[in-house]
Amino acid sequence: MRILIIDDSLDHQNLLRRMLNSVGYTDILTADSAAAAFRHLGLAGPEHETVKVDLILMDLVMPDLDGIEACRMIKSSERFQDIPIIVITVKTEPEYLRLAFTAGAIDYIRKPLNPAELQARVSSAFMLKQEMDYRKFREQELKERNEALRQREEELTKSNQALHQALQQVKALRGMIPICSSCKRIRNDQNYWQRLEDYLQEHSDAEFSHSLCTECAKRLYPGVYNG
Repeated sequence: MRILIIDDSLDHQNLLRRMLNSVGYTDILTADSAAAAFRHLGLAGPEHETVKVDLILMDLVMPDLDGIEACRMIKSSERFQDIPIIVITVKTEPEYLRLAFTAGAIDYIRKPLNPAELQARVSSAFMLKQEMDYRKFREQELKERNEALRQREEELTKSNQALHQALQQVKALRGMIPICSSCKRIRNDQNYWQRLEDYLQEHSDAEFSHSLCTECAKRLYPGVYNG
């Protein structure tokens, strides 16, 4: 876990670093102003390389740009929405703290620093960060899984539609079918003799329109064809 300390006092930076090192936090960056912090975070322009930060400890009283406005600007970037910011201040009036929380801070530490309080609040912030990261990971995992299921469902729907269309278009008769050589009736599965057209209609999607072939017309209506 990497901590970024933003404080215009070098002495205070060193004090914070020693306190954090003593409880196992060794990956620490420092900035002596909001502008320097923005360069670390890649908020000063595309020419500055962005570093990964898991927690920000920020003094509220700084020259040029105070901690409240710096906090607001950091939180305005989507990349830092989930990064906890703890403000360090001698001002603990409710209205002042409300402004800090409104700007995006999640907690505060009073000056002069108390090592036990610093450790407790930093530990709590990291637990919150881990929980938020895990929740974000699970949400992304669920989103990807739902998208995969949606795509699979679309594929199955298309396959079923194609299969249904194919079955509607193709329905063939197969196997050995007994047929009378004289009357042309078909012996069906129940061993009854059935008219050819009835059998075909039952076993296929074919429909019949009745007419007379030329030979039958001549035989049935000789006067019409021979007169």
